[in-house]
Amino acid sequence: MKKLILLFVTVLSMPLLYSQNISDALLYSQGEIEGSARFRALGGAFGALGGDLSAININPAGSAVFSNSFASVSLKFYDNENTTSFFNKINSRSRSNLNINQGGGVFVFQNRKNSKWKKIALSAAYDNTKNYRNYWFANGTNTNSISNYFIANAQGLRLDQISRFTGETVSEAYSNIGSDLGYQHQQAFLGYESFLIEPTVDDNANTSYISNISPGTFDQKYTHSTNGYNGKMAFNIGTQYDNNLYLGLNVNSHFLYYERSTFLSEENENTGSLINSVGFENNLTTNGSGFSFQLGAIYKLSNAFRVGFAYGSPTWLIIEEETSQSIQTKSTNGISLSNGSTFYSDTINPDVINIFPSYRLQTASKVTSSLAYVFSKKGLLSFDYSIRDYSNIKFRPSTDLLFSNLNERITARLKTAHSYKIGGEYKVNQFSFRGGYRFEESPYRDGTTIGNLFGYSMGLGYSFGNTRLDLAYDNTKRSSNNKLFNIGLTDAANISNTTSNVTVTLGFQL
Repeated sequence: MKKLILLFVTVLSMPLLYSQNISDALLYSQGEIEGSARFRALGGAFGALGGDLSAININPAGSAVFSNSFASVSLKFYDNENTTSFFNKINSRSRSNLNINQGGGVFVFQNRKNSKWKKIALSAAYDNTKNYRNYWFANGTNTNSISNYFIANAQGLRLDQISRFTGETVSEAYSNIGSDLGYQHQQAFLGYESFLIEPTVDDNANTSYISNISPGTFDQKYTHSTNGYNGKMAFNIGTQYDNNLYLGLNVNSHFLYYERSTFLSEENENTGSLINSVGFENNLTTNGSGFSFQLGAIYKLSNAFRVGFAYGSPTWLIIEEETSQSIQTKSTNGISLSNGSTFYSDTINPDVINIFPSYRLQTASKVTSSLAYVFSKKGLLSFDYSIRDYSNIKFRPSTDLLFSNLNERITARLKTAHSYKIGGEYKVNQFSFRGGYRFEESPYRDGTTIGNLFGYSMGLGYSFGNTRLDLAYDNTKRSSNNKLFNIGLTDAANISNTTSNVTVTLGFQL
């Protein structure tokens, strides 16, 4: 057996060695409708309303709408269900959890002097803007083997660049190949070391490879499990000028943690196949931090009509990633080796963590226009319209050739996406009844890699005077096509995702 019990850590010296892609850019760029129960119940349509701690995330001027200092904390139960179709086989999996997804306070300082600047509001709030907890499973009978992934990585590479030197262990070879040559060479090494691929000529200068798996059909099972969060700490200042104008600024500190683990299992009984079973595991850990800002204004056209406008800058992120891999292969009849032994099975686990140099990601900016109508103290209707040009997402440094090429693909494949949110509230004594609807366009030009998002929400609130208790339920649906790998085995699993949330918020005047 070639399994090593020691742990090696290798720092890959070039940022292009691990292949970031468009899905990574969107993964770290897209947020969710998080926040208080009242905010969620109205579908997040708060751009012209303010007066809610989470509304400040949409329009920073919303803090100045508060008449008194206020604080709230929100608890959310999250359920994420995926129905997966892969070669006509259907599977459903779900995950759920409970967490504190929002909390903070706003402090209002009234101007007692005779001035048109009525007040200043300062606030600080934490929001979990994306929950990465997710799980899906796909299985089906394919005619495309995982060996094609390793063939695609190996073709054109010299044999002595993807194989061990005499006396070198698997871990040492995997680590040295990654440090000196890169992630692609490591993939080819795993394919060669596990007997999945063979050189056409047994020579160090060989650059052509064939598969030890014969064409035919392949029973494949694929699991995809993720966890983590994307959080934001927002610091806000807002002010009211005269009786009708509210202005605000947010300065945001972002931080993300993301884990992904995938495992592909493949079986075949094809005539002539030397390898009949493969198990391929990949793990990714991501840490990031960043900065963004927002500017906003709300103007009261009358006691009933309000309009809002907000600009959200790109988020400038610094991201670090680590990966680890292992592969298991089995041969039913055995493979005769040149040393006279017979190969039946092996697990190639380098026990190496690839630590990649940090890179920068600039997400897309966002512009939101809002309109609200307030029925005195009886209720309200609110509408938000936002645009976000995802084609402006950039990996940096852009002088890096692979990042430059990736940015060109982002420009070609992504587009400006529009979103619409509408919410309403009606009050009866101490009770408030709420509902909302939201629609977000796909960020992809093809509209299918990630589909449009549809969501609805409803909620109930009760006021105890200075204390308020709110409850909300919201549901969203979105479909997507997820490739198993970026090259070679690029078949996609079609996923229909349904996310349900129940949020409870306790708020009180300070």
